[in-house]
Amino acid sequence: MSIRNLDSLFDPASIAVLGASHRAGSLGATVWRNLTHGNYGGRLYAVNLKHRALDGHKVVAHARDLPEVPALAVICTPPASVPGLIKELAELGTRAAVVMTAGMDNDQKQAMLAAARAHLLRILGPNCLGLLSPHKGVNASFAHTDALPGELAFVSQSGALVTAMLDWAKWRGIGFSHFVSLGEHADVDFGDMLDYLASDPKTRAILLYIESIESPRKFMSAARAAARNKPVIVVKAGRSPQGQLAAASHTGALAGSDMVYDAAIDRAGMLRVNTLQELFLAAQTLSRFRTNTSDVMTILTNGGGAGVMAADAAAWAGVKLAQLSATTQQKLDAVLPANWSHGNPVDIIGDAPVARYEQALKILTDDTTTGALLFIHAPTAIVPSADIARALVPLAQHESFIPPRLMSCWLGDPAVAEARQIFQGADIATFYTPEQAVRAFAMLVNYRRNQAELSEAPSALQADLRPDTAAIKAIVAKALAAGREMLTEPEAKAVLSACHIPVVPTLRVRASPAAAVKAALTIGFPVVLKILSDDITHKSDVGGVALNLRDEADVRVAARTMLARVKRQRPAAVIQGFTVQAMLQRAHAQELIIGSATDPVFGPVILFGQGGTAVEVTADRAIALPPLNAQLAKALVARTRVSRLLAGWRDTPAVDEAAVHQALVAVSQLLAEVPQIAELDINPLIANFEGAVVLDARIRLSAAGPAGAANFAIRPYPVELEETLSWDGRTICLRPIRPEDEARHMEFLQHLDPEDIRMRVFYSRRTMERTELARLVQIDYAREMAFVALAPGPDGILQTLGVARAMVDPDNIEAEFGVIVRSELKGKGLGTLLMAKLIAYLRSHGTQRLVATVLGHNDRMLKLGKHQGFQERTSSEGGDGTKSLFLTLH
Repeated sequence: MSIRNLDSLFDPASIAVLGASHRAGSLGATVWRNLTHGNYGGRLYAVNLKHRALDGHKVVAHARDLPEVPALAVICTPPASVPGLIKELAELGTRAAVVMTAGMDNDQKQAMLAAARAHLLRILGPNCLGLLSPHKGVNASFAHTDALPGELAFVSQSGALVTAMLDWAKWRGIGFSHFVSLGEHADVDFGDMLDYLASDPKTRAILLYIESIESPRKFMSAARAAARNKPVIVVKAGRSPQGQLAAASHTGALAGSDMVYDAAIDRAGMLRVNTLQELFLAAQTLSRFRTNTSDVMTILTNGGGAGVMAADAAAWAGVKLAQLSATTQQKLDAVLPANWSHGNPVDIIGDAPVARYEQALKILTDDTTTGALLFIHAPTAIVPSADIARALVPLAQHESFIPPRLMSCWLGDPAVAEARQIFQGADIATFYTPEQAVRAFAMLVNYRRNQAELSEAPSALQADLRPDTAAIKAIVAKALAAGREMLTEPEAKAVLSACHIPVVPTLRVRASPAAAVKAALTIGFPVVLKILSDDITHKSDVGGVALNLRDEADVRVAARTMLARVKRQRPAAVIQGFTVQAMLQRAHAQELIIGSATDPVFGPVILFGQGGTAVEVTADRAIALPPLNAQLAKALVARTRVSRLLAGWRDTPAVDEAAVHQALVAVSQLLAEVPQIAELDINPLIANFEGAVVLDARIRLSAAGPAGAANFAIRPYPVELEETLSWDGRTICLRPIRPEDEARHMEFLQHLDPEDIRMRVFYSRRTMERTELARLVQIDYAREMAFVALAPGPDGILQTLGVARAMVDPDNIEAEFGVIVRSELKGKGLGTLLMAKLIAYLRSHGTQRLVATVLGHNDRMLKLGKHQGFQERTSSEGGDGTKSLFLTLH
């Protein structure tokens, strides 16, 4: 389930409290008081076996005795009673319940859920504080206070945090659209709430307090859909230790679960913050300022000290200050005193009159390279702060500030209170301290980066990098059949080579100095000698690696010494032999690590960072969720400190980063194709301007198959749905839409007749905003599908000929569809082809119904629907002649 019947939870026409009481301090009494003392306009009922009246309300013994079926039931009774009450309510027709009861055992919870699911009754809880919907006057909670109406929705797993947040926010005048305590979230969970709030018109931003996620793919799908519509900001508690020390690889040790949550939150286009204060700071910033696209900032202030504080905060947060152009500096020289700062921060001196503020802001506004503008004002006796605010608001609202560029910081309290209020009333982002403003801007930069990753929809496999899956699976099957989880180093390198990742030449020989020498002569000196043992994962820890062996004598001595040392340190280890490989010596090379592990919540994850034997000590790494493409791989690399070294410095040339990105994408594809890959380490991956090559690798297998695209938290682009066929004498491709189709899609829209667009979407525009267009091509394949028909145009350039799209509701019950083809191609059967593919897909997806609203005189669409077996109904609303088409799929 997802949003089914959640309207009954948050906008109920009637509420019944089961266990309502007048006993002071009891749960039932507190909930009843909160509902009756608020401004809820619906009908309230009390149910209790022991009472007959409560605060002037009649009390009945059972829900079946109520004068009507309550839309929402709030249950405050002992654990053993809950399953029976839910069964009774569900059979009556109640569609939602808040179960505040704590202490239910697993059997009781399962019985409660079974009774509810049979009738689609939704349950919030159990063991929750309840919910508040201030715009509806609903306070179905045992919180000590109510919430102010507002535009923020707050959803929390912690009831105690809900009460603290309510108290904190109310004192500061912060309002909410909804306030929800999930409790044990046996039914309604974060995914459901994100789906509901994403389309809630009263919610401008969604705030989450998360301790754990149990349904990762559902959560990621809902989060990505919500984050496309409005800011979603997360506080994630319960940070885990930095690694699982018993893991068999560096990656397993480094990929702590909190880092994986970071990766998931980033990939879903959300923003993670560390404190509750930052939660509201981010909400304010993103609500007022998120369309700003600047990565640099210019500070305008009337106080040098305030400017220095802001500059220090920017350096600490990694925010770049803009370099003022010579032209801008000359313009400022003309209007500012001679002792102005002559740089960024722009200090216009404390005696500035209103005109100086206006002139400086106008000059900085005219120069778009100044980026975001942070205005900092400290009150003086020269001019009232409110006069400055009133003068600057028209400038800030000028078209040159679209998207908005101005952030403000009014230092002080009573002296700047009116000025701060004027700016807030003009919807200008306003902060109390320079550090707070800079931190907010840094959050915005991170948020924009996450939104960019949200728009990527890579496939699990890319045609030009497809691994030799048959060869890899043969190696894996052989190892598992032998009862081994760890591949040998040569086997691991063979797997990577089959993924088109360059590996250093390596030979496996028996554990004898003579065999090692013979292999070295075959490869050519210098060589590296390594011990080979399933019992020894990290060879260097036991002296199992010898580097730069330059002749036969070096190899012979190293082999004897290594065998003796390993026998002393690991006497129980079974030695299978040696590996001998070329000693790769590349100028200006960087040691990197690429790895994968299986997170217990989000499934396969990919790690990148600085490699070498000190990898755990340097702890320079970042994690991403697969699938990856080149752009996502680039973003992953950019989140590490070593990425700055890869760009080159002084006489050190830049690394061939494309080769590194390709290796990351290849690992992503390996995980998608071979589910038995449980852990993987490439360490080191040597990279320089010549490319990247693997020196060492280890792979751990699991017969349980924890990897594979089916276990990815994000559904990959479904390449298996691509199809090539003949139509109208042409070869066309039918496939799911992809983000890179954006330009083609715009060209497609521009070549449609206005009447065709009006018939399809009831408006006549042939162009649309970039954000609207992006939304059409950047889809979540878990809940939406759009098939495009593509073929080369007369100039040989690929064109979009038509598209069929379906939006599936979160419950996968109903999908709304539309189909449109190029105006000159109407009547040739392309729409029929697209619809047939869409219907076949939705049937396989388990969707139950396909529906559309069509203008009554859209004869072609109505004829197409009839041909595909749709039933037709005339709309009963508005008399506009529209008709409904619907097709039962299951």
